[in-house]
Amino acid sequence: MSFPPIRPELAGIEPYGAPQLSTDAAPVQLNVNENPYGPSPACIADIATAVAEAAATLNRYPDREFVELRTALAAYLSRDVGAGQRPIVAEQVWAANGSNEVMLQLLQAFGGPGRRAISFAPTYSMYPEYARDSMTGWVAGRRESDFSLDLDVARETVLRERPSVVLLPSPNNPTGTALPPEAVAVLCEATASVDGLVVVDEAYGEFRRAGVPSAVELLPRYRNLVVTRTMSKAFAGAGLRLGYLAADPAVCDAIRVVRLPYHLSAVTQATALAALRHAPELLGRVDELRAERDELVDWLREQGLEVADSDANFVLFGRYADRHAVWQGLLDAGVLIRETGPDGWLRVSVGTPTETKAFKAALVEVNGERA
Repeated sequence: MSFPPIRPELAGIEPYGAPQLSTDAAPVQLNVNENPYGPSPACIADIATAVAEAAATLNRYPDREFVELRTALAAYLSRDVGAGQRPIVAEQVWAANGSNEVMLQLLQAFGGPGRRAISFAPTYSMYPEYARDSMTGWVAGRRESDFSLDLDVARETVLRERPSVVLLPSPNNPTGTALPPEAVAVLCEATASVDGLVVVDEAYGEFRRAGVPSAVELLPRYRNLVVTRTMSKAFAGAGLRLGYLAADPAVCDAIRVVRLPYHLSAVTQATALAALRHAPELLGRVDELRAERDELVDWLREQGLEVADSDANFVLFGRYADRHAVWQGLLDAGVLIRETGPDGWLRVSVGTPTETKAFKAALVEVNGERA
């Protein structure tokens, strides 16, 4: 017998993770969709003060219901509700250590043995791992060649497979594609008919283009809709590890059953609250990144490449017969991007103008060498 006695389905599997290199090896790092702009000195000072105050209470367990944070997150999300709708309230909000933990808790509560989860590929590569770890069956539907959903096919897939959870990233990772409200509505209705939940993962929601609505607007219409967000991207908080959701209060109550005790530390709660107080400043950088993204999409198309429309802070481009060689060529030039998504495609995060300039120069050189 092999040691240790790991579950058979986990044997030999490499842990998830993008290449993590030093800035000496890759001075320009555009591979994990981080916000390239850190918080301002004022925001940092506010966080430091808040953490210092929390440190004085570390001999006590934190508020396991994190009511103050949930109230602040509800107020923030309420900016995306539709005209005439009631604002989001704290009872509709849940948070955890990154949206990864939020997703895992959802599958622990609503998935499990004998149940299925569905997404539509290409999609976020961690979804099947959440399913595996929660012993939930996994079904991968397909997107169209332009990465949109054929709603008739998607609906038929849901009715046939009868999933407990449907995972819909919007904007999608790795393609950047956002779903129209009618797609979310169709899948909520189909999934409700089989007693399932639809989870719209809006990790990149703040980067969507003007006129692209948030699924938060649909929450009053569909009790089986869950919308998740993160502070990793728009709030420049990748190191904070704070993800959250909005849903019917009954969904939040169910998650309480599977969450670990006191899962959000006092330091995490204090840091997140301080960041939310600086939302206007942090989101101002989002506008800059949107503009940089749109310019990058146009430039890549001018190079003769295929580029997916993006509502995120990254761009998927291709197609290459040997994408790994292109990825390696860029890395040799000091630019790290991501080799992910469908065969032949690469993904680059939107960086500062200086980082984008370095990426463009390196890509021109690599493409020239391969011409």
